[in-house]
Amino acid sequence: MTARTASRATAVSAPLYAAGFVTAFGAHSIAAGLGAQSGNIGLSLLNLGILLALYDVSEVFLKPVFGALSDRVGAKPVVVGGLLAFAALSLIGLWAADPLMLALARLGQGAAASAFSPASSAMVARLARGGKAGMYFGRYGSWKSLGYIIGPLLGAGLILTGGFALLFGTLSVLAAATAVWVALAVPHLEPLPRQRYTVVDLARQVGERRFLVPTLVLAASTAALGAAVGFLPALATRHGLDAFAGTAAVSLLALGSVLAQPRAGRLRDRNRVTDNQGTTAGLLLIAAGVGLLALAPGPVTIFVAAAAIGTGIGVATPLGFAHLADTTPPERMGRTMGSAELGRELGDAGGPLLVGGVATLTALPLGLGALALLIAAASIPRLAPVNPHPPN
Repeated sequence: MTARTASRATAVSAPLYAAGFVTAFGAHSIAAGLGAQSGNIGLSLLNLGILLALYDVSEVFLKPVFGALSDRVGAKPVVVGGLLAFAALSLIGLWAADPLMLALARLGQGAAASAFSPASSAMVARLARGGKAGMYFGRYGSWKSLGYIIGPLLGAGLILTGGFALLFGTLSVLAAATAVWVALAVPHLEPLPRQRYTVVDLARQVGERRFLVPTLVLAASTAALGAAVGFLPALATRHGLDAFAGTAAVSLLALGSVLAQPRAGRLRDRNRVTDNQGTTAGLLLIAAGVGLLALAPGPVTIFVAAAAIGTGIGVATPLGFAHLADTTPPERMGRTMGSAELGRELGDAGGPLLVGGVATLTALPLGLGALALLIAAASIPRLAPVNPHPPN
């Protein structure tokens, strides 16, 4: 790739990376703010839990729908429309002192993110054709992880400065600006001719190894992320560290993911690591980190485990997405990415539920140990060979 070609590719793909940042920043900045300010706006623990879940509930149900829509009408209109809807619905949060308005804003943001998140992934996949999927998805995932890192910190700062109204207003402006950027800088990729699929066809495609195994990799990685973000601060407190140390451990995890994803993608594109090698190594590194938390938690090992989990996520995630991009027919890329994102959402919810459920019945180390074993088991299935033109 020449310097001129690389510069043009960056200019085209950067707005899509920004879209990935918007959804991660929006989800995590508000989630952190809800936890910190719940008492000030009269939320019970039950209502807090419901508000935290609304964003993800919208995504679970709507991502496959909007992914399929992007195959039908083209991904760019869905990305731009989703970002504009996110900007408009964020304005409901200007009245966030009312829990009902806060719930509506949160639900609306999740629904809008369900549109532009899988459509952005589908556009990245189509732009990455020609052996560059690792690089593109490494950068895309890195920008999402950056949203996970600075979302809680920046969100807390905005809430302290101007309350939820300032945070929602900032999100609205950011989403609108990203929509304009995508509209101006990203080319329109025409939807490709598609054959008609029956329900049986769809079930068969979802059960295919080329979809199921990389989606399992993504779900396992996200399960570890969700559990670690929730339980690392609790472990830090249990072992004599303060709240800042717990936050620092989570930030170290996210930083490991940010730094590892672009490098893993480049190694994959240069044929220095295969998808099977990379995803297996990534999942085993995640499992080792979670297992370390289960077997020997302590002031030092908490940070070692966080770095291992974050690096493993950073290796496995872009390779899982790149494998999907290279083994999916372009005409159904949106639906595939939407369904894969659904798998990630289920992992994000399932990881903390598994750890919490087992810990409630037994003890936290056993909950973490169960998660480590399941993640290690997810590394066993082999990915299908990459075929640039798989059959429909």
